[in-house]
Amino acid sequence: MTEAILLVGGKGTRLRPLTVNTPKPMVPAAGVPFLTHQLARARAAGVDHIVLATSYLAEVFEPYFGDGSSLGLSIEYVTEDEPLGTGGAIRNVASRLRSGPDEPVLIFNGDILTGLDIRALVDTHRSSGADVSLHLTRVDDPRAFGLVPTDPTGRVTAFLEKPQTPEEIVTDQINAGAYVFRRSVIDEIPAGRPVSVERETFPGLLARGAHLQGMVDSTYWLDLGTPQAFVRGSADLVLGRAPSPAVPGRCGDRLVLPTAQVAPDAKLTGGTVVGHGAVVGAGARIVGSTILADAVVEPGAVITDSLVGAGARIGARTVLSGAVVGDGARVGADNELREGVRVWCDALLPAASLRFSSDQ
Repeated sequence: MTEAILLVGGKGTRLRPLTVNTPKPMVPAAGVPFLTHQLARARAAGVDHIVLATSYLAEVFEPYFGDGSSLGLSIEYVTEDEPLGTGGAIRNVASRLRSGPDEPVLIFNGDILTGLDIRALVDTHRSSGADVSLHLTRVDDPRAFGLVPTDPTGRVTAFLEKPQTPEEIVTDQINAGAYVFRRSVIDEIPAGRPVSVERETFPGLLARGAHLQGMVDSTYWLDLGTPQAFVRGSADLVLGRAPSPAVPGRCGDRLVLPTAQVAPDAKLTGGTVVGHGAVVGAGARIVGSTILADAVVEPGAVITDSLVGAGARIGARTVLSGAVVGDGARVGADNELREGVRVWCDALLPAASLRFSSDQ
């Protein structure tokens, strides 16, 4: 296998309250745009040609990644004129593929951070003779997901909607968002209209007797659909829990990028990332958080599991926990922002204006 499709869909705009100028896959995760980790892992698995299928802002990706040669790849870009769904997006780039009809094509999702053994998925596809192979993962609570039961040989037997009752939970296996398609199957997807692989392509293939193979791989898996998940994913990349050859430095408690300034007595732990040009003041404590480029954390601030946008400023002794502060925002000294709070880009929160704890 030498070819892949990377799907960068509309879900990538879900961090707009954080950073209105940059789509999520370009927000730095562990020091580099998130898509860099996806591309580097594909290259490490033997892929050398990738078609990046996007429904928005291809002009952001192409100037950064170019033709892919800096990553050892050949990258092409295809942008949808209108949303086509997952299946429609796959079909829309078929003309850019170079594989023969029986060759495998890897397809993966730009919103998923995973430790999937890509080579093992391809090997499973080839050895089983499947038309499509799916990466499946197990979750503790499958009620929020569609279920994918398999028989003892791993062959997919059904695609079930989100279960509504305990009796409907027949498996804890869910679709993890990475596939290997036989090239000819891609050409069978209807062209020029929205198509969902989960609701139309896969059930349709199963109904007509196609072979769909599931490979359960329960290594690291995270859907980066929320700011909290994105912060967690970045920290896990730094800590080495989520493997990536693109992390610019050793795995450990912190990643401080060149030109950042961190006071000697500041404490950075839990996979914290401090971006280029950012400043962390004396006595600050930052745990499991991402501080983007040129942000300033003033002395004594305490930041936990939070994301501070590019050029933002966090005042002295301010406490952030599970917070998202947008690009260019100013949070004054002695504030306390707790789980779920969003500070819009360029907003100004005066000193000592907000807290969550009691008067005691």
